[in-house]
Amino acid sequence: MNSAAQYPKNGPTLAEVISEIRDEVKDFLQTRVQMFKSELREKVSAWRSGVILGAIAAVFGLTAFWLLTLALVGLIAVVFWGSAYAFFFAFLIVGFVWLAMAGTAAFLAVRELRRQGILPEKTIAVLKQDKNWLQQEARTQP
Repeated sequence: MNSAAQYPKNGPTLAEVISEIRDEVKDFLQTRVQMFKSELREKVSAWRSGVILGAIAAVFGLTAFWLLTLALVGLIAVVFWGSAYAFFFAFLIVGFVWLAMAGTAAFLAVRELRRQGILPEKTIAVLKQDKNWLQQEARTQP
């Protein structure tokens, strides 16, 4: 006797259900990965132009910095001209001024980076929503 013929089919088989779940999970993960890649591409393209412009600015800025530093040291050395340590004091004063300016700039840079953040916020928000939805679904299942 054929046992399958005795029982009517009530719904999808276990293999069909597992296959459907696997396909849904696969689509779900592909969507999230695509969102992550897209958001990351946007951030990288925005960073790329900023990095190039920043490098150009750094070259010109460093050139100007060294020239202006030497001019300032020469000017301050004139104030101490009678002393054997004229250039020592001039370099010391200019060095501390630049150190203070560098500290201020570093503080502002760190603050800005923390404000902007590096992580893809949209993707993380969607994943958190997905997590909450899955937890809610798990609670409502008998």
